[in-house]
Amino acid sequence: MLRVVLVHPQIPPNTGNIARTCAATNTELHLVGPLGFELSDRYLKRAGLDYWPHVNLHYHDSIEAFQTLQQSQGGRRIGFSTSGRCSYTHFAFRPLDWLLFGSETQGLPTDVLNACDETVYIPMASQHVRSLNLSVSAAVGLFEAQRQLGGFQ
Repeated sequence: MLRVVLVHPQIPPNTGNIARTCAATNTELHLVGPLGFELSDRYLKRAGLDYWPHVNLHYHDSIEAFQTLQQSQGGRRIGFSTSGRCSYTHFAFRPLDWLLFGSETQGLPTDVLNACDETVYIPMASQHVRSLNLSVSAAVGLFEAQRQLGGFQ
């Protein structure tokens, strides 16, 4: 089972949209603090609408707490970054992968990127655009991984 991990997300509607995507795909969502908002934030709830009861949500106070859980469960840490090693479409995802995404303003911290088993990027056709919105990136990455693994059952 794939897992989506947001490291220090800052914008509630992005996290809410990702939560909705995770609910729709039965994908665990892991939030790594500190967050740029409260989990009770009305914008977060509004973006997730009434899907929150269907989100398999896990909160970790720190990257160390997340890494302890991840190591106990196994699977590879795949960091999505504009400085990734290869395009996400050329990467072979596995069922137990953890898909890591950084904050909207900073991306994944360097120490988190260095701890990843692999890093991937989403190619941009225009040199004037550095990256996609966090919720779009998470959806693109998750759906490609699901496509490679045979889609949704």
